[in-house]
Amino acid sequence: MYNSPASIMQTETSIDTQLKEAVQLTGAAWAVLAERVGGVWLVRTSYHLSKSAQNELTGIMASASTDAWLCGALSGGFSRSAGIPENRLVGDGRFFSFPITNTSKLILVGAEDLDASAQRIWRLMTSLLAGHFTSKGQTLLPDLQSGLAFDLPLALEKVLGNFVQAVTCHGAWLAIRRGDTLDIQAEWNSPKARRAALLIDENPIFRRVNRSLSDVLLTRGQPNFDQLPFVSLKPSGGAWICLPFVIGQRLIGVVAMWRQKEFTMAERGKLRELASEMPQTIDIVVTFSEMSSHLRRLGLLNDFVLTVSSAQNLDQIARRMFGLLSRAFNTELIALFLRSSDGRILRDYRLMDGKLHVISVSVADHPIQPLLKDGHVRRILDSTREGFVGIHKTARSELIVPLRYRGQAMGVLVLENAYAEAFSQYDEHLMVVIASHLAGLIEYTRLREEAEGRARSLGLIHEVVQQVIGLNDKKEVASITAELVAQYFKYELAAILLLDEHNDFSIQGVGGTQAATFQESVGDKGIVTLGGVTAHVSSKGESVLINDTSQSKLYKAIHGWEARSEMCVAVNDGEQILGIIDVESRDLNAFSHNDLIAMEALAGILASVVTSANQYQRLQETVRQLRMTETELKERMEAQRAAENRLLQAAKLAAVGEMAAGVAHELNNPLTTVTGFSELVLEDLTEDSPHKQELLMVLKEARRASSVVRRLLDFSRQGERVRASADLNEVVNDVIALTRHLIQTNNVVLIVELESTLPWVSIDSNQMKQVLLNLIHNALQAMPQGGEMHVRTFLGRREGREWTVMSVQDTGTGISTEDQSKIFEPFFTTKGQRGGTGLGLSVTYSIVADHGGTIEVMSQAGQGSVFEVWLPL
Repeated sequence: MYNSPASIMQTETSIDTQLKEAVQLTGAAWAVLAERVGGVWLVRTSYHLSKSAQNELTGIMASASTDAWLCGALSGGFSRSAGIPENRLVGDGRFFSFPITNTSKLILVGAEDLDASAQRIWRLMTSLLAGHFTSKGQTLLPDLQSGLAFDLPLALEKVLGNFVQAVTCHGAWLAIRRGDTLDIQAEWNSPKARRAALLIDENPIFRRVNRSLSDVLLTRGQPNFDQLPFVSLKPSGGAWICLPFVIGQRLIGVVAMWRQKEFTMAERGKLRELASEMPQTIDIVVTFSEMSSHLRRLGLLNDFVLTVSSAQNLDQIARRMFGLLSRAFNTELIALFLRSSDGRILRDYRLMDGKLHVISVSVADHPIQPLLKDGHVRRILDSTREGFVGIHKTARSELIVPLRYRGQAMGVLVLENAYAEAFSQYDEHLMVVIASHLAGLIEYTRLREEAEGRARSLGLIHEVVQQVIGLNDKKEVASITAELVAQYFKYELAAILLLDEHNDFSIQGVGGTQAATFQESVGDKGIVTLGGVTAHVSSKGESVLINDTSQSKLYKAIHGWEARSEMCVAVNDGEQILGIIDVESRDLNAFSHNDLIAMEALAGILASVVTSANQYQRLQETVRQLRMTETELKERMEAQRAAENRLLQAAKLAAVGEMAAGVAHELNNPLTTVTGFSELVLEDLTEDSPHKQELLMVLKEARRASSVVRRLLDFSRQGERVRASADLNEVVNDVIALTRHLIQTNNVVLIVELESTLPWVSIDSNQMKQVLLNLIHNALQAMPQGGEMHVRTFLGRREGREWTVMSVQDTGTGISTEDQSKIFEPFFTTKGQRGGTGLGLSVTYSIVADHGGTIEVMSQAGQGSVFEVWLPL
């Protein structure tokens, strides 16, 4: 029977009052009208039961034991009672079920107890409802206006319901024929049977039904009874009947029913009559369902253009594509495999429990590799017959479509279905067209993502090079690199292990939130016993990328830390392994192919720096040996001294950082001596000594000279970039104090205007001092005959936000309009014979841009220039 939504609403509204009156008459706690639809119980209407309690009751009815108990009440047509499980919302007491004859509905009552008269009231109510629900007669053809014809599972549930209502049974299922299989589409009290596929030729009973096109009745003890699928009966007795649905001489499906007692001749006649009336209904429903599916697939191309083509990244493309394919082909057995541009990494996209999962794995030895090489479209009608092993274990039919771009296979799209012959030739042609468009879209998106990733990676490499260039200490180089890698990509662990002089791997640098855990697991000596991924990379020299460590045999967790993703690359000089870089993350799919390329590039730079450091250390050792033999080789002293000078000069060039330390040592020692002896002499002089003032002046000037030396060294030293909130006015005052004498000697009048309420900004103070120092020096060089210089700070506003502005204005020669567009370019200078490298403003521009700010110039030839540095708050 097919009830329209309007009739269902009217029915449910009409019995609300009846439920209320029956509850009040019988003293029950609550009552609901429930219906079994699609293998689940639905609460149609209720009285005295809250929404949360209804949800709890629905969960109870969904349990296998309760479902079987309720189905038994419907099948037997008699009332039952059972204890209510302990639930706070439904209450205590017992369940009482009263089935409505010839329907899949029943009334479920909750009460402490119901006496005989109360139960008679509820049975009377079900009798009245049975007449109400069945008064309109059985309609075998679906209502095309209701949409039921397009909902194949629900329609077949209704068809099966006609059989269950006609003859009581313990369980039943209905299957539709697809090729050589019977696909179970609806079940009654047999949840294990749902969506099962039964091969006709493998079961003698179904072979018999297919040949004879007539019903088959089996009872316990007869041949093949024990081979019946999904039948659960008590050992004593049992009967099973299978009725075919036939159109012409074609079997389109079957219905199977079973129970403990045998089916009577009258019941068999009633079932045969139903089976002869149903094929037309089933054929119409199946036809409409297939037409609906065909129309959905026709709209797939349009949906592809509207949704997938607007995706911003590969994961979004895959997610939207999977959603379209899942709806169009009614399957979640979908997989997409994309090969990286260098062919080493395979990105594996799959739907699992309705969610998209992505992992990156090695192409080598992957099961999909033969399909990538083959590059041909394949349609598998029945994998069990053709011996084809699919991606998903439950797959019976396959549609494999390669993604080709400019003649090269870049990936494979795999559609699978749990049923045989699920994909037609039309589906194959449709997917070939979609795959062609998808390949172009993926390639364009991948190129864009790779470009963005490489730009990010180049930023890291540039930062590392700037930090480690000129360093000769391997541990310092490795430590800086590990910290930058962990900070740049937000990895939990980045470790750099290098071979020492004993050919052991030791920790040279480690960064990330798990750095301390890693060091504790290694111990105080820092010597690492390699295992798992690191052992493989150090022995093979091959990079390894794992985006799901639980699926990798190589991964070995360290004590106190377990990663979900790991990437490891070798640091090698030609064929020689110098060390490894190992990074780990707690997230799945944390690393991309671009990250692997970046790590390999960084490993190459690190190898060069480590090799240079090794060479420098060997050079230092040579210098030491030459000095030890100096006294023994007097006749070659001059030649040896020249060699030593050359070696020392090379060492100085290789370690620019040591120069500043040498300058500090050479200048500060004499100043320290002058200061110290002056203080000693002052302690011995009396207050009225005529030399005391002179000595105080000597001490003051010596201290001032020491302060100047320290400031000069601070400006010349390239320290680590430390950005913190600072007062820009304080930066200006420090630079003015350093340059005031130089400004005065150049006959320039200095005017300083500082905004007193200037908010602090996040800057590297030393770098910002360098910016102002460069601008002041440029202004002085633009006024060789003297002039005025204005240094200002103030608050500016543009682009809807406030900025802190530092300005340097001069009255010098100015800059031509043509040159203003070039002054920030490296090596461009307007100083001509006055010298100048053309790097000052370029470095200034770089520092300001690194702070997220801008630098602007306003100038006219002969009228001076104004340089403004805008820094965001």
